[in-house]
Amino acid sequence: MSGFHRYVALGDSSTEGLEDPDGDGGYRGWADRFAEHLAAVYPDLQYANLAVRGRSAGEIVETQLARAVAMQPDLATVVAGMNDLLRTGWDARRVAGQVGEMVGALRAIGATVVTFTIPDVSARMRLGRTLTAKTAALNMELRRMAAQTGALLLDLDAYALAHDPRMWAADRIHGNPAGHARIGAALAHLVGLPGAEVDPLAETLPPEPRRKRDLLVEDVAWAWRYLGPWAWRRLHGRTTGDGAAEKRPALAPVKKR
Repeated sequence: MSGFHRYVALGDSSTEGLEDPDGDGGYRGWADRFAEHLAAVYPDLQYANLAVRGRSAGEIVETQLARAVAMQPDLATVVAGMNDLLRTGWDARRVAGQVGEMVGALRAIGATVVTFTIPDVSARMRLGRTLTAKTAALNMELRRMAAQTGALLLDLDAYALAHDPRMWAADRIHGNPAGHARIGAALAHLVGLPGAEVDPLAETLPPEPRRKRDLLVEDVAWAWRYLGPWAWRRLHGRTTGDGAAEKRPALAPVKKR
């Protein structure tokens, strides 16, 4: 039987879909949107999303990989590394190796596997400039890993649109609904889904001049709402994923929207 019939998503808050509300008190996100594209072509699609916000690549290996392999997917997405950028003991090769471990295990059972690079946050977060070199190092290793393992790579960092603040939510970390929608459509194109839109990340938006005063006001509001709580959690050794459950822990049909 050709096509995709079991899709499993592994990852953190990006895969969970944060900042893309589903209208029912939860989150939709690019993985759900990708599953919807798949289900439109393959109506028997079963979809599971094991993502939990706040997880590092190593934690995703430990808590999600075995369960994903047991589901015998023919398609999987593995996206990790952003949370590692914010932790001590940073090593780009180690993190990319952990992503590669997941990719390799899923490829070994015959799954098509997609992974991402991570867009540099400095274009939308001035404090993010401290992460630029670390992000570049990780992306270099992720590109190398994808080539070695045969994973399909959505090289988000290579797209100008992925660096446009208008594709990102107010927290400046997660995509907004428009960003998640474009990524979901880009994945449909990447896997060669019949009728998929042609590379929806390739276009750019017209310039949007902004006054420095407005940018400063937004920076202050962002620091109060997001940076402060993050710093408090970090100080106390906590993450947003403490006590959180997997988004969609078992394979199930995709609801039409």
